[in-house]
Amino acid sequence: MKEMSPTPIRKIVHVDMDAFYASVEQRDNPDLRGKPIAVGGSAARGVVAAASYEARAYGVYSAMPSVTAKRKCPDLIFVPPRFDVYKAVSQQIREIFAEYTPLIEPLSLDEAYLDVTENLKGMEIATEIALEIRARIKAVTGLNASAGISYNKFLAKMASDLNKPNGQAVITPKNGPAFVEALPVKKFHGVGPATAERMRKYGIETGLDLKSKSLAFLQEHFGKSGPYFYGIARGVDERQVKPDRIRKSVGAEDTFVEDIADLDLAIAELKLLAEKVWRYCEGQGISGKTVTVKIKYSDFTQATRSRTGSVAFAGIRDVLAAASDLLATVYPFKRPVRLLGVTLSTLTASKTGDPQPQSQLDLGL
Repeated sequence: MKEMSPTPIRKIVHVDMDAFYASVEQRDNPDLRGKPIAVGGSAARGVVAAASYEARAYGVYSAMPSVTAKRKCPDLIFVPPRFDVYKAVSQQIREIFAEYTPLIEPLSLDEAYLDVTENLKGMEIATEIALEIRARIKAVTGLNASAGISYNKFLAKMASDLNKPNGQAVITPKNGPAFVEALPVKKFHGVGPATAERMRKYGIETGLDLKSKSLAFLQEHFGKSGPYFYGIARGVDERQVKPDRIRKSVGAEDTFVEDIADLDLAIAELKLLAEKVWRYCEGQGISGKTVTVKIKYSDFTQATRSRTGSVAFAGIRDVLAAASDLLATVYPFKRPVRLLGVTLSTLTASKTGDPQPQSQLDLGL
């Protein structure tokens, strides 16, 4: 009988551009180099879309209200976004990726997964591939990229943060489990602040704590994310790199540390979710005709409300208004709310095929 060859260990690279939007602006305007800058609206209701590393040193980060950012860094320079330029640079980067592998899964304009197990260059060492790709990106765009290399997507993503900016790191099958066990769960990709707080209440603060929980426990308390958490706690993530995923919808949801019964507070949380969804759509040059609000109550029952227009939403305020109206239709809440979600669907390209202009970054937060 012919022996079967063992399945080869996958070689996954996660490439993440360093402070992408801000770095493009500093590249194109020498006067901005070495200075703290924020891409986004500077108005009272503006939001930071991206911050340079000089600004991050002051505690300025993306999604932060502009007034807060300015308070943290009085010398902060606001720069209006140029999404058409960012998209063009992103396309240059993806063309470089394509020189090495057709298995490219873009996550946004500035990051992507690459499966280089079988690559077009015939190179055997993934760390060398990552070095080459980063050097090519620098030569073609003048921008720095960081990379993580590992045997699955979760660990490659985690590795790309280890030596930022302008560095790379590898997590091997030998050291992967120990790396995960020592890592605080709040740093896990896929574990947001609310989930991390819920985990803390169950005594889960590190990967080792997470590993100690049974699959049944994780499914009971974290639903459909339970199997994912169970796997990554053991350094296991079998998700494939999916080239050019066709999105049917873009959504975000959050489980609250404490249940919400007040409509104004619920709408405030809804705004944060809608802003996250819109920022992604903005970066991809898409919008949607349908907005859906998901409400999960304290007894785990849930309701959804949707609205579809004849044309795609033009901006964040339209999305917020529609989502808030939908939420109001289920108020007074039959139970306190433990989770809210916002989804845009019936996706379409924006009018120009490019992301929306700066005015769409002035959010009512």
